[in-house]
Parts: sequence; structure tokens; C-alpha cells
Amino acid sequence: MEKSKKILVCVTGSIAAYKACELVRMFVKDGDEVQVVMTPAACEFVTPLSFQTLSQNPVSVDPFAPPASWKPEHISLATWADLVLVAPASANTIAKMRYGLADNLLTATLLATRAPIAIAPAMNDGMWESSVTQDNIAALRARGVTVFDPENGDLACGTRGKGRMMEPETIYAGVKAMRLKDQA
Repeated sequence: MEKSKKILVCVTGSIAAYKACELVRMFVKDGDEVQVVMTPAACEFVTPLSFQTLSQNPVSVDPFAPPASWKPEHISLATWADLVLVAPASANTIAKMRYGLADNLLTATLLATRAPIAIAPAMNDGMWESSVTQDNIAALRARGVTVFDPENGDLACGTRGKGRMMEPETIYAGVKAMRLKDQA
């Protein structure tokens, strides 16, 4: 039987944020302990209350909120996690990850963690195909970040192309495969 994990789900500002709700639900149903950290932009798409209800844990957004323990919030989240999943991962956050920028709670947590990181990009097809984004993705892959490539399909901006976040069931299966690999 597979051991439960502590999974930190990081949600960035994208219309695909609603898909992260289903991911959290699946992880909790599987017996994992889940915490969620959101960017302020993510809160414009899905509320922290939705993730708090699904994860059964408080949701972290504000880097200046008083921490629950004596450790700064980004450090306690970073050391708590067995695995970190950024879903959706916006082009902005992907760029910040590549260059080690830590200007919000989510990116500071990513910079501090030693846990394996997986990302599920979601963005306009032009943004995904941009050489800048592709360079950023290549750099993250070279550092060991698992990338669940976006799919082709209808995009929120009205176009059709590659940029749509993978479906939650597919990401879930990918994370489960990562977990099994870690246990081997």
C-alpha cells in the first residue's frame, strides 16, 4: 500500500485555478495531507475558502500574515511538504521559479523547499510557445522539476492551441507515479 504524502498545492493566477480544486479533492480522498498556498492573483479566480474546505487546512496567501508557528510561513510550508505541485503554473510564476525570484509567499516557498516540485503550466498558446517560456521550462526541467505539459484545446482567451492545463485526473496520475518512484 502506498504511503500518504504531505502535498503542497501551489495555485497561481490563471482561469485554470478551478481545476486545482479537483486535484486537492483527489489527494485528500487518497489519504494525503494537503496544504494550499495561493498567489493574490489566484484569489481572483478561486477563493481561499474553497481550498480550505477541500483541504481541511488553512490556506496561505499573505507573506506578512502572522505565522501559525514560530517559523516564517514560507519556511514552515517548504519544510512540511513531501511534494510540491504548482497547478496551474502561470508564465509569470514559471519565470520567477527559473530565476529564483521570491516576491510572494508562493515563490518564496518554492525557493526554500527541498521537496520534489512538479508544475502544470496553463496559459495562452502564444505565451506557451514563446521562446522565453520554452527557455524557462527547459531550465526548470534541467533542475529536476517535473513538467506536466499543457494540452491542445480551447483556451479561455477564445483561441485554440497548446496552453490548456492538463486535466486533473492526468496530473493526479502523474503525481502518483512520482510518488511510487520516490518509494522505490
